[in-house]
Amino acid sequence: MKRHYDVAIIGGAATGSSVAYFLTANSQFKGASVAIIEKDPTFKLAATSLSSSSIRHQFSNPINVQIGQFGSRFIREFAETMRVDDDKPDLSFIENGYLFLAATDEQTQVLRDNYEVQKRCGADVVLWTADEVKAAFPHLNVENLRLASYGQSGEGWFSNTGLMNGFRKKARRQGADYIVNEVVAMNREANRITDIRLASGERIGCSFVVNATGTGATRIAAMVDLVIPIEPRKRTLFVFDCARSPQGSATVNNGQLPLMIDSSGIFCRPEGTCFLAGTTPNPDPAVDLDDFDPRHDEFETIWMGLATRSKNFEAIKLINYWAGHYDYNTLDQNAIVGPHTEVRNFIFANGFSGHGLQQSPAIGRGIAEWIIHGEFKTLDLSLLGYERVASGSPFVEKAVI
Repeated sequence: MKRHYDVAIIGGAATGSSVAYFLTANSQFKGASVAIIEKDPTFKLAATSLSSSSIRHQFSNPINVQIGQFGSRFIREFAETMRVDDDKPDLSFIENGYLFLAATDEQTQVLRDNYEVQKRCGADVVLWTADEVKAAFPHLNVENLRLASYGQSGEGWFSNTGLMNGFRKKARRQGADYIVNEVVAMNREANRITDIRLASGERIGCSFVVNATGTGATRIAAMVDLVIPIEPRKRTLFVFDCARSPQGSATVNNGQLPLMIDSSGIFCRPEGTCFLAGTTPNPDPAVDLDDFDPRHDEFETIWMGLATRSKNFEAIKLINYWAGHYDYNTLDQNAIVGPHTEVRNFIFANGFSGHGLQQSPAIGRGIAEWIIHGEFKTLDLSLLGYERVASGSPFVEKAVI
């Protein structure tokens, strides 16, 4: 551990390690030093590890569509890009797409509006009538459906820990230092962070600090009297077996089923020979940082909703379940990315509201660009900046699951 680092990244899961990778991969940053400080090297409770690890292009804002498009390309090339000697991390990207179902006038209009945004960005998305949904996925009950949106390529799911560990291993090879410790304080002089104090007692000087701590982001920001509208929200995921599995019954995508977002808010996708499902709880309160108790009662809601949508889901058996956290942005459910408006060397990578894993490649690249060049070079992420938090001006994303 050095006494001073050019960049200190707090949080070493997918987003923090992505920042470290893109910094150390940039030829204009050669000779600079990067430290990733992570208190739990097992990542047992990290959002990365407990996520449903999916990626999509079907968003309502162009920047989120473009972030997803870059993420898909990056995931496809991940094994070669992250190669270290003979180790080529395979993320097992299953490109089965997302299927959004609309049953009300409001849901239908949202899908139409989002579709226009997605097509302008070049996303491979189609709108289907209820009959077209039935033709593609014969197991579904489409009686109450008015419209559907289907991503034909670039969307699907992949290995969450594979992405994180690939970033970590490559960043280390490129010179990043991983420090197992906890940040307990930071020193701020006027509008600049000068150093970090660790639980072990050491102090580390730094030129930039990146806050990539997920639901811990609010606590880290408060150490230097900064405020962000982020709180932990709990999501429970269930894995179940199906007596009459519909997998393989589709007439598109070689018979494989997509990740379905039902009009009820329930989502479901294949997971090997089983299925993974979840829903947005109602009510959806903030929870304690150490509250990872699954909400068991949600399974009955999911079961009833899925059985209504498909008779194949009437007879299912619960196999596994767990709860994870969203770093939920209460302002607008969009990520906060880039420097604070006054403390310019304090960089946010927070508030992803469930999209952090899939957005980590583009966000890591963007933050690295801002640190090195003082601006975003590839994708302009300025709409996700802290300025909107300071002014209380939401940049709303309508397609939040």
